Amino acid sequence: MKHSVPTRTLLWVYAGLVAFVLVAPTLVVIPLSFTDKASLNFPPSGWSLRWYGNFFQDSAWMAAFGNSVLIGVIVAVVATLTGTAASVGLQKLAGQRAAKPMHALLLAPIVVPSIILAIGVYAIFLRLHLLGTYGGFVLAHTVLAVPFVVVSVTAALTGFDKRLATAAASLGADRWTTFLKVTLPSILPGVVSGALFAFVTSFDEVVLSIFIKSPYLETLPVKMYSSVTRDTDPTIAAAATMIMLLTTVVLAAGLLTIHRRKNAQ
Repeated sequence: MKHSVPTRTLLWVYAGLVAFVLVAPTLVVIPLSFTDKASLNFPPSGWSLRWYGNFFQDSAWMAAFGNSVLIGVIVAVVATLTGTAASVGLQKLAGQRAAKPMHALLLAPIVVPSIILAIGVYAIFLRLHLLGTYGGFVLAHTVLAVPFVVVSVTAALTGFDKRLATAAASLGADRWTTFLKVTLPSILPGVVSGALFAFVTSFDEVVLSIFIKSPYLETLPVKMYSSVTRDTDPTIAAAATMIMLLTTVVLAAGLLTIHRRKNAQ
């Protein structure tokens, strides 16, 4: 279906407006992180790297940053393994009655409001003594990240030719070998995309993290929220810029890798 020139122009204008609305906050936050003042005044009257130095020299900020990176990496691995296995299982159940309910259950964390999920997780973790532990953070964030992996891998499996797996099986390959040698290479872009989104989901999560944190273990978004409630020095703008930079680099690197792999094929 071809669109007329006015229609295409309107689509481009609309897409540009949406992109501007999404990017506009960064046009304020990033300059604020370079201000030479001790308060959040926009536009900055002077420029300085003072607040980045404060971020990297403050042990509390660096501990929170390290916790976010460590938990995000572990969640990406666990969620990718779990979500990929779930997606393959759903493919096997395609056409059966249990397929749709199982798929809806796996995607439920995306639909359920974060505050409701956080309250439920808090109540369970309180009984299991998982509050303020790395295991609790990994488990809770994995619940949020798995749906993104499922969506990405399921989309990749939709374009997978099942005859390739059948051919491998007819030549004597068992299920595990068939998956590793035939299925996984074909759906790898979807798996990588799911892993990237899992990491970003964990790294940026704040609502659930506030409920399960402890005075001895908190992530960077939680530290930022606490900083806003106590003071408003521009260190928080530097931290926000660091988060945006890291997530952008991770996603860009992953997408570039996927693009090169597709071109190589």
